[in-house]
Amino acid sequence: MSAFAPGFRPGTEEVRLSREMSGFSVTMIGVGAMIGAGIFVLTGIAAGVAGPGLLLAFGLNGIVTLFTAMAYAELGSCFHDAGGGYLWVKSSLPHPNGFLSGWMSWFAHAVACSLYALGFGAYFGHVLEGFGVHVPQIPYLSIEKTLAVAACLVFAYINFRGASETGKAGNFVTMAKIVIILFFVAAGAWAMRGMPDWQGSFHPFLPNGIGAIFSAMGLTFIAFQGYEVIAQCSEEVVDPGRNIPRAIFFALLIVIPIYLMVAFVSIGAIRSGTTPSWEFLGEMKELAIVEAARQFFPGGGVVLLIGGLLSTASALLATIYSSSRVAFAMARDHNLPPFLGKVHAVKKTPHAAIAASAVIVILMAVALPIEDVASAADIMFLLVFLQVNVTLIRMRKTHPNLKRGFRVPLVPLVPLLGIATQVFIAGYMFVYSPRAWFSAVGWIVIGFAVYKLYASKTEEEALSVLALAEAESARKDYRVIVVPFHQEQVRPLMKLACALAKNYEGEVTAVSVVEAPPKVALNRYSGDLSESRTLLRLAENIASEREADFHRFIKISHRMSHGILETAREEKGNFILVGPLRKEGWTGQFREIVLLNVLEHAPCNVGIFRGESLAQVRRLLLAVEDTPSCRLAVNVAPALSADLGVPVTLLHLVAPHASGREERQAAEWMEELTRDLPFKFPVERLVMPSEDVAGSIIAQARDTDLLLMGASRYAGKLTSLFTSEVEERVMQGACVPVLLLKRYQQRKSSRFSGILTGR
Repeated sequence: MSAFAPGFRPGTEEVRLSREMSGFSVTMIGVGAMIGAGIFVLTGIAAGVAGPGLLLAFGLNGIVTLFTAMAYAELGSCFHDAGGGYLWVKSSLPHPNGFLSGWMSWFAHAVACSLYALGFGAYFGHVLEGFGVHVPQIPYLSIEKTLAVAACLVFAYINFRGASETGKAGNFVTMAKIVIILFFVAAGAWAMRGMPDWQGSFHPFLPNGIGAIFSAMGLTFIAFQGYEVIAQCSEEVVDPGRNIPRAIFFALLIVIPIYLMVAFVSIGAIRSGTTPSWEFLGEMKELAIVEAARQFFPGGGVVLLIGGLLSTASALLATIYSSSRVAFAMARDHNLPPFLGKVHAVKKTPHAAIAASAVIVILMAVALPIEDVASAADIMFLLVFLQVNVTLIRMRKTHPNLKRGFRVPLVPLVPLLGIATQVFIAGYMFVYSPRAWFSAVGWIVIGFAVYKLYASKTEEEALSVLALAEAESARKDYRVIVVPFHQEQVRPLMKLACALAKNYEGEVTAVSVVEAPPKVALNRYSGDLSESRTLLRLAENIASEREADFHRFIKISHRMSHGILETAREEKGNFILVGPLRKEGWTGQFREIVLLNVLEHAPCNVGIFRGESLAQVRRLLLAVEDTPSCRLAVNVAPALSADLGVPVTLLHLVAPHASGREERQAAEWMEELTRDLPFKFPVERLVMPSEDVAGSIIAQARDTDLLLMGASRYAGKLTSLFTSEVEERVMQGACVPVLLLKRYQQRKSSRFSGILTGR
């Protein structure tokens, strides 16, 4: 969920992120999270543990990963929020499971960050050594650990400043990592062509026994867990019910073969003299594939050093971010002390949560060897994923009718297999790294203490994802979407919206769209939402006065028009009511295009209101002509008339030299147009000859308090908000509030529609 709006609670606004991320983009995010520092740092260490059996360890890890990945795919297709496993567990399993899920997730991400920091320290230290640069060491620490501490401090500060790897930069880093690793694999395979005895590197296949396979699986499991990031992006993904499961499985389909190929060439193409290649890799530890690449091709060591630094740096930046945001969200949910939920007044980042996470990262990096750091992170992730599998089983029983974009087959067998394998691997890690288990158990014990002494007494129940899903299914069929831009627009827009909703026995949804800067990821937007909250609370007060069913939320989007249109589609809106943005000069014209795009591409009827008050309405004037939008205006006029308690005047203009017969026909047409409509107040019908249509409407509007118009057919003019010069002049020249309506008409899709719906 958005870092600065971690959930919906009664009395607050739900914050939604605009769905702008394609299935390909979210797949790349998952691939980038998995093909990261883990494969660079842990391949050599795991080879030293399992020998050539590392291939089997990677293959089995892929199978174990698939069990939980399917659970994430199903739950991610059900609940399209950004909270992921923490919210699912919190809303489904009894206390204190939800708290412990977040608590363990915080530690898991922080310790993973310690692993990446140690990897960065090793790679950067190797680079400095090559240039003959001497690094001052912290007493009792190696150069690698000294550099790891420095890296933690630097990247924590970068996070505090608000910088992060996002958007195109993140995709570039992901593609660069994939290219470097595939080049490494290709070079290793080419080197093996000149080694007639390469098969001997794989004999014996299990030099340290079958138990070493399980140790290697636990050690490298962290390299497979990045698919959870895909589920956490659910709130930003287009069609998440379809794209989240597909992205998870495609990411695994890309990553697992790459891991197997890396292990294969690393063991098969190394020339290590009399020492077995796997043993040589184990001795080189986190620098193993750098040494392998140095043998594969000239300059290979430099290329892999660049890849390793790029990978560990991007992982450090992202993981410090994710770790601190878990603590931040838990503080906002009253699970942790409130100072961890504070946002810096200037930088708009959760500085206390970043600092607390950095302390954990540094302590673990300093206190344990890199193998134990990796093991501690793996144990925590295994326990978190265990809870998600339990959640899947429980939700199948308690909520069998939830709409699922993907269903795990053979439930509960598949999630039970996931639970059993995760318990086994986590338990077996005690054989390999008792210190990692002591660290994990110590953190969990501290968590129980925090829960008993603090969280259980202060926690405020967030509205769970299950409750949100059930509330969604109970909502009414007719919805009016209100999008206010300024406070003075809220009351008139809400009065009109409540009138329509009451007439059609529907509900009103008020949304405030906040534009995030183009280069800022939506889930990392840290702008001020106070103005939006003020608008929505004012709207709620008016809805309460008028006894209308009401919902409200904030939508964060890179494009305002996209946010409005997407809201209408998601909410299945029947009507959009907006006010003008009221910007002056060139900026004003540019902003008006937002409303033009809404008018042209809305999936429902649209009303644009210009005016500041509907306090004393005594007469409603409706300018009628024979267009679909005008017929819409005529159909809604009775509802507005009844709600405002005013009579209606219908005005139809004919040519200046129209005959009496033509005027009588126009009057009969108006009579027929309104014959079956439930007007509660008198209706006056005026037929007037006119040479200046806009001028005549403006003149008649002087004796009224609200002017209602239907938009004319499009004239293909993209330089103006309005669909004709008549509406342009009336909207600008009328001295009374004006409501311009456009009726929805299904259009054929165009390859350019995505461009046109941009701002």
